[in-house]
Amino acid sequence: MSVDEAVTTRGDDGADEPGWEVDPDDESGVAMAATVGRQIKAWREAAGMRAGEFGAAIGYGEDLVYKVEGGRRIPRPEFLDRADEVLGAGGKLAMLKRELAEVRYPKKVRDLAKLEARTIELEAYHHHNINGLLQTEEHMRALFASWLPAYTHDEMERVVAARLARRSVFDRTPAPSLSFVQEEVTLRRPVGGTMVLRGQLERLLELGRLRNVAIQVMPTHREEHPGTGGLIEVLKFPDGSAVGRSEGAFSGRPVSDPKQLRILGLRYGMIRAQALTPRESLAFVEQLLGET
Repeated sequence: MSVDEAVTTRGDDGADEPGWEVDPDDESGVAMAATVGRQIKAWREAAGMRAGEFGAAIGYGEDLVYKVEGGRRIPRPEFLDRADEVLGAGGKLAMLKRELAEVRYPKKVRDLAKLEARTIELEAYHHHNINGLLQTEEHMRALFASWLPAYTHDEMERVVAARLARRSVFDRTPAPSLSFVQEEVTLRRPVGGTMVLRGQLERLLELGRLRNVAIQVMPTHREEHPGTGGLIEVLKFPDGSAVGRSEGAFSGRPVSDPKQLRILGLRYGMIRAQALTPRESLAFVEQLLGET
């Protein structure tokens, strides 16, 4: 699973209800949801309220109340705010929003965000879509809206929020070295329409001018290059370790073995060499923006 695919993990059971499903394979998420659920139930019972009565008071159904209290559903922030007010918890339930803020995202995305928070160097070649870290919110929404089966409103908000949260990598101090190579076609595809594309191209220019960011474009007219086998991603850490993945190598599985990482590094290095330079790429994006 790529860094961008990771954010699209979804569940269908109860997707139309306010809140987020708990991934049974996510041990920390399961534990946190269970703890929060028990606290809500304890406060409700101490207030002498039945589940249905409590649900009506905060504007949610009885079934959702039981799911939240049973740790099977992660409540949305507004659920906790209303519960705190109705039960007179004095902020004790509302403050649980901080604990739930992380587990509301899929585990794979949380793990990825932790890796990106540690990385001192990121290398990413993308050929189908613009890298998720580079996307505007409008581009994300348009991109996710095209997926089938269609996302519900709550699912859309969850995946967009998760992807937006990862952009904190650009605000880190000290700043990591971030290198992106994008196929030309990903910059020409008008995902979301002309105005969304213009906003996306402007975002690329903004990020490409940062001193620690290099964005390069692989021209479509290149006859061949090592990226034709699919995306390549490598994250490097302060202790000298790294993790990488490529659709065209090692069955697409993440790898950390030095020999395998050297292969990915060799391929990515050649891709960068065959792409336009960062300065040429910015000029190319400016030209596209002028034509759009």
